[in-house]
Amino acid sequence: MTHFIFVTGGVVSSLGKGIAAASLGAILEARGLKVTMMKLDPYINVDPGTMSPFQHGEVFVTDDGAETDLDLGHYERFIRMTASRRNSVSAGRVYKTVIERERAGEYHGNTVQVIPHITNEIKDRIYGVAQGADIALIEIGGTVGDIESLPFLEAIRQIRTEVGPRRSLFMHLTLVPFLRASGELKTKPTQHSVKELRSIGIQPDILICRTEEPIPQEECRKIALFTSVVEEAVISCVDSDSIYKIPGILHSQGLDRIVLEHFNMQAKEADLSEWDQVLENITSADKVANVMIVGKYTELTDTYKSINEALFHAGIQTKTEIKLHYVEASSLETMDDTALAATFAGMDAVLIPGGFGERGIEGKIRAIQYIREHKIPFLGLCLGMQLAVVEYARNVLGLTGANTSEVDPTVAYPVIQMLDPQRDKETDEFRGYMTVGAQPSTVLKDTKVFAAYGRTDVSERHRHRYGVNLDYADQLQDGNLIISGRTNDRNLIEFIELKEHPWFVGTQAHPEFKSTPRDGHPLFIAFINAANAQKAARTEA
Repeated sequence: MTHFIFVTGGVVSSLGKGIAAASLGAILEARGLKVTMMKLDPYINVDPGTMSPFQHGEVFVTDDGAETDLDLGHYERFIRMTASRRNSVSAGRVYKTVIERERAGEYHGNTVQVIPHITNEIKDRIYGVAQGADIALIEIGGTVGDIESLPFLEAIRQIRTEVGPRRSLFMHLTLVPFLRASGELKTKPTQHSVKELRSIGIQPDILICRTEEPIPQEECRKIALFTSVVEEAVISCVDSDSIYKIPGILHSQGLDRIVLEHFNMQAKEADLSEWDQVLENITSADKVANVMIVGKYTELTDTYKSINEALFHAGIQTKTEIKLHYVEASSLETMDDTALAATFAGMDAVLIPGGFGERGIEGKIRAIQYIREHKIPFLGLCLGMQLAVVEYARNVLGLTGANTSEVDPTVAYPVIQMLDPQRDKETDEFRGYMTVGAQPSTVLKDTKVFAAYGRTDVSERHRHRYGVNLDYADQLQDGNLIISGRTNDRNLIEFIELKEHPWFVGTQAHPEFKSTPRDGHPLFIAFINAANAQKAARTEA
């Protein structure tokens, strides 16, 4: 029977509920338990796909094509799960489902209310995702006290009543601020946060206290007294320089033991050797790689969360310290050649990520030209790959003015164009022009991409409307540019690379979504190896 852990947060948002929940999941998984995770978001948007990256950060994509909250990326990076659309639910999606059922007459004319109809829908989704798991970790977005969170909190309160206290556990993440002026830790925000939670009928079983400084035992005792939580279940989570230390920090305080004792469950001792190896590789890094990201959302690095993590994962696997340098793409458009050269000076590799819209396009194209001509290792993702094709068409093949029809619908040489509409396999309806989710492809042997993956069959996740215009495929392959991979179902161009270049690869996919700290991702590992080779050659010269 599945046991439920409900993770809530208080005081302020963005405290790290997703990291804390995923870290606990990693420890329980290391004990041999089957763990699944779910994110319940209180916003009314149906999904994050149409939300501004400046507000919401990255849109994470699952194999089955769901556009989800970035916390699902943390879940996949910490535990061996493949998330699906069932693992991420917003209030908007819940309300939309209930309203559609009401319009279809499924409630037989009864008054439709938050309780029981909205809460029942939430509970059904929680029970559905938990099937087959030993432990289901359910994270509630936002903070206690948010009006929009109330239906979710009421739903998990009801589940506690339905399954009983020995199959459900409430874990509350809260802030214990450190006031440097007075040199004091303050427990009052935690007390008020728990008071707010208890006012709606939820008594936390475990408190995870996020703090800058270790919490003295006396303060833990005080928190326990005022919140009615057992003292040993007041867990101190001190800020760390790596999120991958968190499983070890929580395990050292017995969090997993407390959880299992609460559930009266037996499990083997946690084997955290893989996480120990991750940390060992981080501390023993003997190389440094300077990697530039030329993007349009550089003010908020969470927009590129999975890319950043994939680069760090590759650093872990190659024992390389990764130093990231963000450049706003549009700033490159007006630079003179001297300033441009100074911008790229000292860079060992450059990555150009995906994106939508016209802003910064010409800056990215100019960056790609410089990268190609100066033999700097390059990885282009989605739009980054498309603009590599545009740059090559313009400056090598002589197709003056070549562009993507996303920017110029009347362009004379539309080397990038909108793809045909896709049919949704679940609903048998057309999904507009967006390709989202896993796409199997075949890679050519004797290519840089094959050398990275070590196989010809590859499956990566996608999120795009545009792709390389197949009418130009033969013209693009002039002997230097190689189409090194195509999708299996539609023969679309998945990978391109330059033969006469140390390492220049573009992919229509988003391989960053499948990278993990314990395994890395072959394409990013090859990219960082190329960066290290570039630096070594420059140092020798």
